[in-house]
Amino acid sequence: MNVSAILKLAASMAIFGSIGLFTVNAGIPAVELVFVRCICATLFLGGLWLLTGGHKTEAWNRKEVIQTLCCGVFLVLNWVFLFKAFLEMSISVAISIYNLAPIFVLILGAVFLRERVTIGNVMAIIVCFIGSIFIIGIENLNSIEAFMNSGFLWALLSAFCYAMTMFLSKTLKNLSPYATTFLQTIVGIVMLLPMCDFSVFHGLSAKNIFFILGTGIIHTGFVYYLFFDSIRHLPTIIVSVLTFLDPVVAILLDITILSFRWLQCLGILFIFGGILYTVLKPTSSLESRKKKKLAQ
Repeated sequence: MNVSAILKLAASMAIFGSIGLFTVNAGIPAVELVFVRCICATLFLGGLWLLTGGHKTEAWNRKEVIQTLCCGVFLVLNWVFLFKAFLEMSISVAISIYNLAPIFVLILGAVFLRERVTIGNVMAIIVCFIGSIFIIGIENLNSIEAFMNSGFLWALLSAFCYAMTMFLSKTLKNLSPYATTFLQTIVGIVMLLPMCDFSVFHGLSAKNIFFILGTGIIHTGFVYYLFFDSIRHLPTIIVSVLTFLDPVVAILLDITILSFRWLQCLGILFIFGGILYTVLKPTSSLESRKKKKLAQ
């Protein structure tokens, strides 16, 4: 096992877990914050791509480039919706709903790729749905206005857009992670530039500037470098498990400054229970089938 790669991935996920804390302290709206993030990622990862000479050996493919640009649209929307959710609801609740993305990928795979869905998968989806209701609170379902103000919709949209990013990128094989991210963040800059209100950057405190640059340089540039440099050396199951460090750190940071209702805690447990089953069960089933074939 590549210990260095494990440590890099664990570090990237742990650092990324603090992005909610940085977002709420940045002092600017979600669109402008994501715009800064796209610029930082483009400069940081694009620079690494050039310095390492990866651009010289890049295997460009027109179909994959178009597919990557489409992924970029959903990736940027995912960031915008997630940051808006952080501003509307607690970080723990937002990140829990955001991590419903693997469930959406499962549903998309079943609908469009005709991938097999088991009874266990259906039960996991139901458990996650119940968990979502516990998290948002029954009282917030009494009116459309209360539901919209809860931030639940933004978190759910971010999860769906993240799922679409993963779903569309499943068949990308030739483009390197650096080229993929470079193209996607360029899409983000082009998308968000007309929407940005640059007046929000006036009058910011030193604290605000620190958190804004931290979101761009640390959480996007540095974290993505660690992430891309590690996942290619690790099996899928290790990557799947270590990515849960992100929500764990986010929730632990949030719990230290906010209090929760027991029903929300139960909802979080329901969601992560369903997600863990969805992520880990296919691997264990595949291994058991392999053992049966070998036994025969």
